[in-house]
Amino acid sequence: LSYQQINHSCWYQRRVRGSQLNRLVYQHKSASLRMTLLVVLTTLIALCSAHVYFKEDFSDPNWESRWIVSDWKKDSGESGAWALSAGKYYTDESKERGLKTTQDARFYDISAKHEEFSNKGKDLFIQFSVKHEQNLDCGGGYVKLVPGDGLDDQKDFKGGEKETKYNVMFGPDICGHTKKVHFILHNKGTNHLIKTDVPCETDEFAHIYTAALYSDNTFKIFIDGEEKKSGAVSDNWDILPPKKINDPSQSKPADWVDERMIDDPEDKKPEGWDDIPAEIVDPEAEKPDDWDDDLDGEWEAPKVPNPEYKGPWQPKKIDNPAYKGPWVHPQIDNPDYKDDTELYAFDSFKYIGIDIWQVKSGSIFSHFTLADSWDDVKGDIELVNTFREGQKAKKDEEEKARQASEEKTKAEESEDEDEDEDDDDDDEEEDKPDL
Repeated sequence: LSYQQINHSCWYQRRVRGSQLNRLVYQHKSASLRMTLLVVLTTLIALCSAHVYFKEDFSDPNWESRWIVSDWKKDSGESGAWALSAGKYYTDESKERGLKTTQDARFYDISAKHEEFSNKGKDLFIQFSVKHEQNLDCGGGYVKLVPGDGLDDQKDFKGGEKETKYNVMFGPDICGHTKKVHFILHNKGTNHLIKTDVPCETDEFAHIYTAALYSDNTFKIFIDGEEKKSGAVSDNWDILPPKKINDPSQSKPADWVDERMIDDPEDKKPEGWDDIPAEIVDPEAEKPDDWDDDLDGEWEAPKVPNPEYKGPWQPKKIDNPAYKGPWVHPQIDNPDYKDDTELYAFDSFKYIGIDIWQVKSGSIFSHFTLADSWDDVKGDIELVNTFREGQKAKKDEEEKARQASEEKTKAEESEDEDEDEDDDDDDEEEDKPDL
């Protein structure tokens, strides 16, 4: 069944209730047909219990009607052009194609509209695949989820200082030593970055990234279906104020000793220590023969570091008998702290967009899904994992063919050289005089 057929079936399921459903199944005399219908309807009911808000794999030729390229940076010539491509390595072009960045050192902004929804009281899965076939050295590979009031016109979707407001930003980012998965949550006017760096994939093959925001205020990050990070939203983002704060009525006592080591009072500076100069006249230096005192002035021998010099004297250190350890500020409950059980939730989602800068173009984005069930995203995970293995095999085949071609060329060049040498030998024999 296509995605559209399933949606229509779900619409129908909501209108077929109780005895109507029974009559639909049992009006047929054939037991085998009744069983088949029951299995199909049961499957549809299971599908209808979950909801897919958005799904895109670019198999539909009308994809350009859904994805709107932003006008941001067009006037300055800094906006990059998109194309639909499966890239260099693929096994099924129709299933592996996606949005591809095509120009180096450009901004890329594009978005698609979907049905508006809130994830309050529900799980939310955000998923897409990206293939950095150009071996990306600096550039983004993430998506943004924008609320209904974040855009009036999709052509205004933008990044920069006045970026379009978004609820969630998720996906890989690579630039120099930075190779991590961004996961940013917006809350009360501030974008909050996840506190832990989650490494992203950096090879040239397709990988699928999944973010899950659960209704119990927890989250998970998956790459290729493998869990990379999980926990409570409150523990992994600095959204809420701290539960504890330093007690403002307390301060470190004036007599608190937190110096671990002190100078040894019995250690004395040796006599003559300060009389040793740091530099001395170079004993091997000699006045040049052509030195003229009248013209060049009085000659002075250069100085060199004194091997006897030991630097400024410092007494030895010993343990401080009065040391009490580091002073720890007593803490109290933060009166401004208030728990929020809906850090995961947003009132509105209406657009999904890509807003990135890339030094080297060539990234391919596809297999987008927004849904409230793991069952609705796991299929694409398996699919992309299969695609990746096929892409690796295609590259290996190309590499083997290239090596075979190089070896054949070398062998042919070697044969040509041998023939040239034989010809030269024959010419030398012909040139020898008869005896």
